[in-house]
Amino acid sequence: MSTQAKGIRNTIAAILVFILMVILGFIWRMDQPVVMDAAKLRANNAVLLNKPRIFSDFDLVDHNGKAFTKERLKGQWSIVFFAFTNCPDICPTTLSTLNDMYRKLKDDEKETLQIILITLDAERDTVEKLAEYVPYFNPEFIGVTGNRHLIRRLTAEVNVAHNKVPLEGDDYTIDHSTQLVLINPEGDYHGFFKAPHSEITLRSTWRSMYGIF
Repeated sequence: MSTQAKGIRNTIAAILVFILMVILGFIWRMDQPVVMDAAKLRANNAVLLNKPRIFSDFDLVDHNGKAFTKERLKGQWSIVFFAFTNCPDICPTTLSTLNDMYRKLKDDEKETLQIILITLDAERDTVEKLAEYVPYFNPEFIGVTGNRHLIRRLTAEVNVAHNKVPLEGDDYTIDHSTQLVLINPEGDYHGFFKAPHSEITLRSTWRSMYGIF
């Protein structure tokens, strides 16, 4: 092989290596947390409270039959979705979006975040029913039920509106807010994510709030 041919080959190899490094750098940069200010967060359907709010303790039970109190919210971030298993569309769609968001987090990020469904229909959503429903979306997700009065007090304290709507006979449904509540590792109400939800914006806005805590 001539000296000129070797030079051309080496030049091409160097260019390809450079392009590969640029692509890898771009991918790495895209996967890093971007700290957004309050205005940018709101533009992406996320609201960070000026000051985290403390709410009352509660004594509920998770889908494994274990006690679920405010202590279970401490030590890691929590995204809480108030929903119910008989919800025909919004609830399963939101849980699927949360699963997409959670699956694409890094392993160390998953260790700092738990996804929790607290039922708004404690009369029908028993431990057994939640045990069938919640893990279907993700086995790491937690379903919570219990005393409906405690759940109602909690929803009031984190500004989640809901209302029981009678249907035919003894049947009913529940109209409810669709925001996702963010609890910080101190166990305080930190902010919320407004609908419509997408896994991309949820992941990027949570990473931003996580990064500035």
